[in-house]
Amino acid sequence: MTSVSGETSLLKIILGSKNLAPSDGDALSLSKDPSNASSEGWILRHVNSNPKKFKRLEKAPEAPRLTTWEYMVKLACVDLRGIYEKMVQVKKLLSKSQFDILYMAWKNRDGASGQIGLSAAEYLVSAGLLSPKGKITPAGVDALGPYKVTNAVIMAAGKSSRFAPLSFEKPKGLIRVKGEVMIERQILQLQAAGICDITLVVGYKKEKMFYLADKFHVKIVVNDDYYRYNNPSSLIRVADQLDNTYICSSDDYFSENVFEPYVYAAYYPVFYVPGRTDEYCAESDKTGRITKVTIGGTDAWAMVGHVYFSREFSRAFVRILKKEYSSSLTKSQLWEDLFVRYLPQLEMYARRFDSSQIKEFDSLNELREFDSSYVTDADSQIFRNIGKVLSCRDQDITDLRLLKGGLTNLSFVFLCRGGKYVYRHPGTGTEAYLNRAGEACSTKIARELGLDDTVLFIDPEEGWKISRFIEPARTLDCRSAVQTEQALKIIRTLHRSGRQVPYRFDLWIEIGRLGKALAEHDCGEQKCLKSLDDMIARLHRCAARERVPECLCHCDCCVSNFLIGENGKMNLIDWERSGMSDPACDLGALLASSGSTMEQAETLVKQYLRRRPERQELCRCFGYAAASAYCRLLQEIVQGMVGPSADRHLDDLKQCAEFYGRSALAGYRE
Repeated sequence: MTSVSGETSLLKIILGSKNLAPSDGDALSLSKDPSNASSEGWILRHVNSNPKKFKRLEKAPEAPRLTTWEYMVKLACVDLRGIYEKMVQVKKLLSKSQFDILYMAWKNRDGASGQIGLSAAEYLVSAGLLSPKGKITPAGVDALGPYKVTNAVIMAAGKSSRFAPLSFEKPKGLIRVKGEVMIERQILQLQAAGICDITLVVGYKKEKMFYLADKFHVKIVVNDDYYRYNNPSSLIRVADQLDNTYICSSDDYFSENVFEPYVYAAYYPVFYVPGRTDEYCAESDKTGRITKVTIGGTDAWAMVGHVYFSREFSRAFVRILKKEYSSSLTKSQLWEDLFVRYLPQLEMYARRFDSSQIKEFDSLNELREFDSSYVTDADSQIFRNIGKVLSCRDQDITDLRLLKGGLTNLSFVFLCRGGKYVYRHPGTGTEAYLNRAGEACSTKIARELGLDDTVLFIDPEEGWKISRFIEPARTLDCRSAVQTEQALKIIRTLHRSGRQVPYRFDLWIEIGRLGKALAEHDCGEQKCLKSLDDMIARLHRCAARERVPECLCHCDCCVSNFLIGENGKMNLIDWERSGMSDPACDLGALLASSGSTMEQAETLVKQYLRRRPERQELCRCFGYAAASAYCRLLQEIVQGMVGPSADRHLDDLKQCAEFYGRSALAGYRE
């Protein structure tokens, strides 16, 4: 409940409405003299007509200390508050035109103003919210109260992988644009608009964001699910803070301050894009309310930048978010997708901006167009690494494009002086379980054996790598007898090379590590995987009873790691898991990724051995195939690179592990 003076202003507004006021006389007397008897009489009649509602307040300990008028206002406002809330919900407290006039008067409160004769303003004057000369009154300031922006939430948890390579090194919001850190500029703009309650939701490289709490007195909320779920996981963590709230992205750049201390209704900024766009596009009715949203459009109004949640929108959205959050669809989509699904229930308006006011940089190429300093100096250690290997300048590195598909690393393609290359950046935390020095050693051996001539340089300590880009490139198709024989020849050459390295890879230990990580993350998958886990444990015991000489193995011989160039040359790439191991580990990985039938799998093992395999040899290869599929399944769940367990790809991995696991165990029992 607000102060007595605030409630008095509220009463002025309510009584000024003809459909609510008991009489014009009462409204006039109240506005002129709160102690007027007619006003007291109306309030008393109002209270007496609702005795149950005021019974609680009649016993309030502070009642005897209040004046008659103050006490009656306090009593009356219980019911008036309900009226007030309803009026806010339907936006009848102030019309849009009344709000605009009142807000303009507030902004010009220290400047000159003249007579106003607009019909919308006449009500404001009669209600005591504006002076006859258009100056906002204290009651007018109170009337703006329901529209005052409460706070702001800046979402800064995501990896922004498309902004490679700069986002590999720091959160995108910390990138400088024309000399200013983007998120710092945004915080300062919010504070300049009087919005000082600011919360940052961080996740990816969160430690780099923590300094902002001390520097700008903002709150920090950590979203540890950023790498598994989309941005609804950030909003759910601040659901209790959503009110009259700006929802911002840390990587938006506003050429001018777009934030305001008072906003009439929930809105999404839009600007007109001629031609084709891949952005979310909004259609609206004559009032401006968004009625339809499409992903992509032609000559359309693209949805970009910050968003404003009104109090009413926040309440409705939070109810929907909490109801839908546990669904796999919500976790994998943007909050905008949830908004679209419930569009009839969520009132939001399209607010038009000029495209020059809001900038979203989806790639370094776009940033370079806006800030030319990034052409000659990308302010990136990755660019310095490339320059050292290729003897080039930053401006020689162009046409950067993110590569997808890696579970443990981030990679991008780039052009440099007519050549096309791939830069591999080690994933966060991979140093704990990947031997980068060992990878460098195995890569050197592979090059000497003619198995992989793509790598130009690999850093044995930090793990970054530069390779030639194979284009056009195909991956191994095990349905092709020729390609399959090429791949098996590479594997045989490696296994029979006699090369030794001072490190080893144990697939069973890796499965144990991933299982422990899964339990720590509490992904909800443990129960679903229990039967598979038991099967893998039995296969491990069977394999442990056999003593097979170890040799140098790739340990990740999935079909996607066999690349075939235009000249037909096949390379086995990505040696980060390599080491001394059971040769069945490589055959198992190939089987698990080949999509082979049981007959085809037996043929593949026969081709590798160049003889008919013994039953024990088949069982061992099939056991490793099951373990390889299971290991891949755990990797993808823990890394959060694909969807939840209902995802078709994860189901395929489960089925593959079960298929080979059952066959192996059946053979061992014979």
